Amino acid sequence: MTVRNLSPATQRSYIHAVKKFSEFFERSPAKLSTEDVRAYQLHLVSKGAAWASLNQAVCALRFFYKITLGQAQIPERVPYARVPKKLPVVLDQDEVARFLAAVPSLKIRVALTAAYAAGLRASEVTRLKVCDIDSKRMVIRIEHGKGGKERYVMLSKQLLAMLRDYWRSERPELFLFPGRPSDKPIDPNVLNVACRAAALVAGLDKTVSVHVLRHSFATHLLENGVDLRIIQALLGHESLSTTTRYAKVSTHLIASVESPLDRLSLKAAPRR
Repeated sequence: MTVRNLSPATQRSYIHAVKKFSEFFERSPAKLSTEDVRAYQLHLVSKGAAWASLNQAVCALRFFYKITLGQAQIPERVPYARVPKKLPVVLDQDEVARFLAAVPSLKIRVALTAAYAAGLRASEVTRLKVCDIDSKRMVIRIEHGKGGKERYVMLSKQLLAMLRDYWRSERPELFLFPGRPSDKPIDPNVLNVACRAAALVAGLDKTVSVHVLRHSFATHLLENGVDLRIIQALLGHESLSTTTRYAKVSTHLIASVESPLDRLSLKAAPRR
């Protein structure tokens, strides 16, 4: 191998990786193909190799084929291993009830309840307007979802009762959860800071954010038998455009879906 431009440690690791590759097939690496490289990658995966080790082998083999053998087309066919995404943190329904009960502020508790009840992002909760609550059709209009997409989500009966109680107390005019000044929405960071504080008060050993409530919403719906295509529509994922060809969901169907919030027994929202 031509490794003059590499550090001594990297040289040794590359030589060792190519040697192991050659020994696996009992042939000269110069006589092995892209398919052999892929088979070797699968072998390493089956042996439980760490992702760092997998990619170290890939680096060595890409260097070997491109620099040593001058076969520049082969490295492009040798993919790096992708670190798997971690599963999202999810609260169970008892934890959601304990968490929401630990939020002392009326406005913040209702905002976080809305996030869980409808699976909203922090930015979507904070930008809700009073006029977005449609109690006749029992849906909530999300005017500016991610990517500028508009969608509807179901309006929980219990959330509607809390929103009415909140509105009678606070009388918001434009934004449902106004900030300072009142013609601006509350900052999303305020909600996430409140999440961390409430999680501590509730004694939860999980890091809670508005997005965790959103994940919990989706998980609880799935556990209750709601069709995955409906959940995708409710969440308004970026990948929704790839699913709309077979997952056209009407507002009537959305309104008929029971929010997981309605399965909890919560006390009335606190008054300041």
